[in-house]
Amino acid sequence: MGLAIETFNNLRGGNNFYKAISHPLTAERASVLVQNLSEHSAPAIYDPAGFFQGFDDFHARGLINFKNAFVQNIEQVGKKVRGLSAKPIVQLPNCDVDALLISAFDAQSFKDDIAHLLPSEISLYSFDDIRLDKLWLTNQRDYLSKENFATNFAFFREKEGLSTRVSTANYWSNYGATNINLHFILFNEVGDIIANWSEEILEDARPILIDSSEVRRRFNLPEFTGQLFIHASGVKGHDVIKYALDIQSEDLTSLTSTHDANAWPSDLFAGLPAPKEGEKVTLWLQNSHPYTIPEGEVGLNIMGSAEVFWLDKKIPPFGSYPLIVNTFLPNARWPEQIEIQAGKHFVRPRYEITGKISGRRMAHVNVERTDIKSDPGIAEATKLIGKGYILPAPILPPGTWLSTVLPTPMATTQMVLPIAALVYDPEGKELARHRFGCLSRDHTETLETTPFLDDKPFGHVELVYDFNSGHEADGWLHALFRFENKLTAHAAETSFGSHIFNTVLTYKDEPQSYSKYPPGLSTRLYLRLGSGGLETFCHLIYPASARWHKVSDTFLYLIGADGKKAAESRIEIPCGGSRLLRISDIFDDEVLARAGSGSYIIIRDTTCRLFGYHALVTETGPFSLDHMFGF
Repeated sequence: MGLAIETFNNLRGGNNFYKAISHPLTAERASVLVQNLSEHSAPAIYDPAGFFQGFDDFHARGLINFKNAFVQNIEQVGKKVRGLSAKPIVQLPNCDVDALLISAFDAQSFKDDIAHLLPSEISLYSFDDIRLDKLWLTNQRDYLSKENFATNFAFFREKEGLSTRVSTANYWSNYGATNINLHFILFNEVGDIIANWSEEILEDARPILIDSSEVRRRFNLPEFTGQLFIHASGVKGHDVIKYALDIQSEDLTSLTSTHDANAWPSDLFAGLPAPKEGEKVTLWLQNSHPYTIPEGEVGLNIMGSAEVFWLDKKIPPFGSYPLIVNTFLPNARWPEQIEIQAGKHFVRPRYEITGKISGRRMAHVNVERTDIKSDPGIAEATKLIGKGYILPAPILPPGTWLSTVLPTPMATTQMVLPIAALVYDPEGKELARHRFGCLSRDHTETLETTPFLDDKPFGHVELVYDFNSGHEADGWLHALFRFENKLTAHAAETSFGSHIFNTVLTYKDEPQSYSKYPPGLSTRLYLRLGSGGLETFCHLIYPASARWHKVSDTFLYLIGADGKKAAESRIEIPCGGSRLLRISDIFDDEVLARAGSGSYIIIRDTTCRLFGYHALVTETGPFSLDHMFGF
């Protein structure tokens, strides 16, 4: 069930061949290639790099009647390639072959190597026949270079009074990129392309905004719900497209935010909350590939249960399907969690919760790992680095907000979760310690953190491993954090995983670094700003696995619409503490107006790694909240 192609490997990273073969613009060219090969009487495969199966999964799927398959590596001889027993390529002259598909990009060297084996009348094909145009490429010499496939999907809707805005910045300029081109393909709900365009980004650090209402006007489109495919060329440093995603109504009665999708499809996702009474949970299944997902390849089950319910619907190429969890799993209730059997058909799916009282909120599920196991080295490492892995989250002002934690199993091997929650005041003083004990995989235990604050204005919670309760730790600790306005009942939520923070000692790939080897001991966070009556808040947390600098040296740089610094402000955060910032208290209206439309803030600290959450708040109750991302 599902796709066999490897999309991501935690040792080697992302599979760029996967991105190349599943790219939306390859579909039409691949269709021509398949048609050309199918017209031959004796087509054959030469699969020197083992790439054919991925192409077949997405494009050929049995439409070509291959007669022979050849390989280069002697160890692969006799193994199956598309059901054929592979022969050594040197036997090609002895076989009846009138067309040969070399299943590789940059295939000229493979052609040269076997030129002496080829009949004079043979027709040669390769994956170079489905290459993207040069304008879309960063590295012309190495087609499968990661810089050629800086891509991502975004949920995108302009319908029933709701608009979507994708916000990011030209962060590639930090790494020396000088001429970025962004390419966009917009799919509607049934997967049809309804708009495509490109934009040149010349200015360093320029804000990048894609607004669904403007796209609709520009291309004279009907209302739509679908997905926006984004491809960046000319990049350096980062091959991931990061963004904040805001969905709101014009009157601000609906307001929610989430962020970039994980660009690599997974077999499993987890952390989907079951509905509360009076709420509807919609899981948006958005096909990331150029072929139809068959019936029965996507399923849901209650976390910890082996009983899977399979979707009896097909999802067209790049189409979107709103699966209503309430009707699909009618007995599921919060705080139960739901596991998604995704078959590698989607990048990280979004879910949307609506209720008459709680309003609308959107968030994402997370990749559930199948390749990790409990690591006794983590407990040993904490003897040197204190708390070790930390998952921090805000506790908002208790007079207005409820702040709830739901630990979420996020690996198939996590049968029990030994977890504790540590509550801190703004200055980093520990106020309380709650031991969950060893949570079972099917647990439904939540923790309301607000009462622990007593008279404190705000604070934060850190989830850590509790080795007094158990030693089953793998570093993949996750939780969902839900925030509810007690006065209006509006809600928002977000989820994330743990890291080791602020210690010079390293353990495996932690403390994580965005741009080099660990340890990552600095901060560069992106904060988009609200407009039109929206107040922007920012909750910055200074977590430390071991003792680190007494206070942070944190700068907030306001970047204007021209990509240049318009203003700056400096703050200090105590080690182990946090700060809840109202941006209008840091930069006044005149400064923000002068910065211009689309301006944003970079939170920079070269002395420590901070973790942040952003929020947009209205005067009437609706609000959005999500964790921040860095470059």
